Amino acid sequence: ETPAVGDRVLARLTPEEDETYRGWVVKKLEHTPRYVVGLFRLTEKGGIISSIDRRSRRDYIVGPSHCGDAKSGDLVQAKLMPRRGVQIPSVHISKKLGHKSDPKLISLIVLHSLEIPTDFSDKALAEAKKNDVPSLGDREDLRNIPLVTIDGADAKDFDDAVWAEPDPDTEGGWHLIVAIADVAHYVKAHDALDQDAYERGNSVYFPDRVVPMLPEALSNGTCSLKPHEERACLAVHLWIDGGGQLKRYKFVRGLMKSQARLTYDHVQAIYEKKASDSKVDPLLHNLFGAYATLKKAREKRGTLDLNVPERKVTFSESHHVAEIVPVEQNDSNRLIEEFMILANVASAQALKKMGKNFLYRVHDTPDPTKLEGLLTVLKTMGFSVSRSGLMQPHHFNNLLQKTESHSQKNMISDLVLRVQSQAIYSPKNIGHFGLSLKEYTHFTSPIRRYSDLLVHRALISAFGLGDGGLEEPDAHDWFEIGEHLVITERRAMKAERESLERYIISYMEDHVDAIFKGRIAGVNRHGLFIQLNETGANGFIPCSALTSDYYTFHSHIHALIGRHGNVYALGDAVTVQLIEANSLTNSLLFKLIDHEGHMNKNQLRKAGPAPRTGKSFKGKSKTGKKKLGKKQR
Repeated sequence: ETPAVGDRVLARLTPEEDETYRGWVVKKLEHTPRYVVGLFRLTEKGGIISSIDRRSRRDYIVGPSHCGDAKSGDLVQAKLMPRRGVQIPSVHISKKLGHKSDPKLISLIVLHSLEIPTDFSDKALAEAKKNDVPSLGDREDLRNIPLVTIDGADAKDFDDAVWAEPDPDTEGGWHLIVAIADVAHYVKAHDALDQDAYERGNSVYFPDRVVPMLPEALSNGTCSLKPHEERACLAVHLWIDGGGQLKRYKFVRGLMKSQARLTYDHVQAIYEKKASDSKVDPLLHNLFGAYATLKKAREKRGTLDLNVPERKVTFSESHHVAEIVPVEQNDSNRLIEEFMILANVASAQALKKMGKNFLYRVHDTPDPTKLEGLLTVLKTMGFSVSRSGLMQPHHFNNLLQKTESHSQKNMISDLVLRVQSQAIYSPKNIGHFGLSLKEYTHFTSPIRRYSDLLVHRALISAFGLGDGGLEEPDAHDWFEIGEHLVITERRAMKAERESLERYIISYMEDHVDAIFKGRIAGVNRHGLFIQLNETGANGFIPCSALTSDYYTFHSHIHALIGRHGNVYALGDAVTVQLIEANSLTNSLLFKLIDHEGHMNKNQLRKAGPAPRTGKSFKGKSKTGKKKLGKKQR
């Protein structure tokens, strides 16, 4: 079938000499979007919907019989109708989301714009309610082992519980148990629950709500490893030596009872001896002992350690953003991370050894073109990076340590992140570059990731652990499933990122005309992307608003360079004034007040000439009018 405008396609791209790409369609995936989200206004002939997508600002006609009860100022979701010729496209309103002034709409905008499923089928809901916790039967009895869950303070779905004790048979070694909710017991392949979960691919976590992969009767109920309640689990016993190396493992289906629901903050306070809890202190002592040993193995492998700043928003009673706070990653977070990584490694090794088909979690080496760009930028800053061969994670870590005291360390960290490939699901194993692992998969979060549920089913089949095992698809199906789960994962990531951005912008709407400190977080031929230091808010300054000059975009060093010597480069410190903030269109517009550049003429010479783009861009003249290009003159 020949793709049409608006279709999503899988394409093969080949770079051309002029920095463009030539593409060939491999196959048509789906027609998108099917819906539009926008602001509705009544007219004499029905209504008009103005899209709030800043990348596709357009109006849509709504016929008088398709307006429903929508009123002017309402935010609506509407289904696109077949378009004829070049006429204004028409739509049918499918859902009224609420009035544009309602702060609760922000997550709904993202949710409906990305067409994330929210409603479960009646059959799926009925299946979820039928499920009860199984009796012990052939399961291993783990109820007397003091397993604990450690999660964020606002978590409700508890996938995993952990326990550790010294291994009496290995000096410095440890015996760990990672127990995971036995979702495969409740969600059978091809049932309505399974079909709904596969369609979603994963849960989506917004700042103010969760769209779960499974109905809440399971995700927050029967599957969740709640304290002091019997729960079915798929557990793995793990034995490590004194260097943190995995020596052996054993997978079992069990019945467990969590001894405590702990939070990261509480566990960290106990670890730092700022708090005490006699019931869990001995348990945590062993957990941190095992964690210290696992850290040795991580350091020896040389995993990629990127410190990416995260933020979250808190809400007032009226659901307006009260504050924007940084999210800290401490040892209690890293403890759970290391336990989960070890369990994931054991799962991948076991399934590979048993010759089972399954989805690896793979992470390719960095993109060579992007890597060359990073090295070029580092060269302009006076850093030399030896290229004796393929750059490994520890090379990036050494670079980040070397630049830790540099004024542009945040920019360098951003660039290192940007050159990395994205991890995907695939039946073809190429290893995990970032974790420096030969085999890796996802096993530890089946309540919120469908990929993990598939791994559970594969393990149940491989070890003969009862019902709920995998009915193996053929090799082609595995690639298709992996591709689908990558799409749903990236959709969820986009939704989570965009909803946070919109909430931050809603906070900024009360600060128009205020002055802020920030830095240039991105550069393209159209202008500068600005990130504020305090809130992490992201906005834009167009070229037309910059100082009087005629600018050329130098992609190899991420800079706009003017004929008269003005240089705006990635990482530069700026002072800006907020001109416009609109959470509905997800946009912030800034005016440049002050700029502190880090590139001088000598550094620009080191970078070499810019690739020819054939275009230059105008800034404002001192009178505020745009300067004319050659053709306009």
